[in-house]
Amino acid sequence: MAGTRAAGARHQAIAARPQIVWFRRDLRLADNPALVAAAAAGPVVPVFVWCPQEEQPWAPGAASRWWLHRSLEALERDLRSRRLRLVVRQGPALEVLRELAAEIDAAAVHWNRLYEPAVEQRDRRVKRELRAAGLRASSHNAALLAEPWEVSTAASEPYRVFTPFWRACLAQLDPPPPEPAPTLRAPERWPDTSAIADLRLEPAVDWAGGLAAEWTPGEAGAGERLERFLEQPVARYAEARDLPAVEGTSRLSPHLHFGEIGPRQVWHEIHGRGVQADRYLTELGWREFAHHLLHHFPGSPEQPLRHEFERFPWRDDPDGLRAWQRGRTGFPLVDAGLRQLWQTGWMHNRVRMVVASFLVKDLLIPWQQGARWFWDTLVDADLANNTLGWQWTAGCGADAAPFFRVFNPQLQAAKADPDGAYVRRWLPELDTPDYPVPIVDHAAARRRALEALRRVKPG
Repeated sequence: MAGTRAAGARHQAIAARPQIVWFRRDLRLADNPALVAAAAAGPVVPVFVWCPQEEQPWAPGAASRWWLHRSLEALERDLRSRRLRLVVRQGPALEVLRELAAEIDAAAVHWNRLYEPAVEQRDRRVKRELRAAGLRASSHNAALLAEPWEVSTAASEPYRVFTPFWRACLAQLDPPPPEPAPTLRAPERWPDTSAIADLRLEPAVDWAGGLAAEWTPGEAGAGERLERFLEQPVARYAEARDLPAVEGTSRLSPHLHFGEIGPRQVWHEIHGRGVQADRYLTELGWREFAHHLLHHFPGSPEQPLRHEFERFPWRDDPDGLRAWQRGRTGFPLVDAGLRQLWQTGWMHNRVRMVVASFLVKDLLIPWQQGARWFWDTLVDADLANNTLGWQWTAGCGADAAPFFRVFNPQLQAAKADPDGAYVRRWLPELDTPDYPVPIVDHAAARRRALEALRRVKPG
């Protein structure tokens, strides 16, 4: 009996020690498995570690850093409303976590998993080293409906085509209901912290006014965005999703990327309301598929999955790239999309496909250059989704569209923006002499693209 009481006392002493929650891109309190696990074990010390060097070559771009700053401020406010603080540190994650654990005599470190190759490698090392130092280190799934390694073909291989992947997911998918924000206990003493502003995430030159007018980063902003979508647009999503001039999509992508809302929350909110939204849920499926591919093919952000495209005759065209980036191609739908991107940090998905097709097929500029531009300018820049989208458009990735599918910008504009409302909004100079003439002849560019394809086809 004495031994049992002593063991129980030791267990209580360990449980009372602080639990570190390492926030990354899970910037919410509800449906946060790492936070729930920590709160159940003891006082919680939330920490955010800024070390973009560990995310190279895909450290957050300028628009992502702006969003991150605002989202961290929102998280800090939410934590303070519960008498907690957000500890902000800079430096290598392992070094920072070790030092912090020693400062507060922490018992454990909890975090939610990410799936970028550099981050996965870093996190494995962090977990191994923390455990070797005597700390409990545990990771959780907060970002996906299913882990990338939980879905495989009958041959135990990763999927490379979306439809069978999503069919397999739906057959086994039973995401647990999201948990509310847990009750949080503060530690007896708080460690030193930097200010969020010390991270210098916001631009020195204020170019982000359009982003601030368009978006409300943070968990509350994510909830408002979902509620707005479920009130009306979701009912006509299947038809309106292809019309960039109307509010027909959820615009949840940046909130999902930064983990201000989780896919389980979206999934259960839709099903709980009895909304018929299969087409929208399929878009969540594409997000799952993108992460599945990135995990299993970690070289895909730089290299085509279809290896024959390594010899594709891409063109070096700095002037064409610059005209495309600035929305000065002379093709109104393409230019409108790029202006929307520059001003708001976001672009309608249908327009993204047209814009991307124009770069890689009309101009024959490598898809990687387009992916880099999107990475720096999109507030929802996500390595998995960005890679899947650009490889799909180029015809060199998983589930790739045939390369001969070349979007005609004029025909796409007639279908997606028949009355020109979208184009007029973003191109006020359209009917003036200031608007440029087309930089290529589309019909000739299409023939050139098809000829380039014939040069790389196997056999």
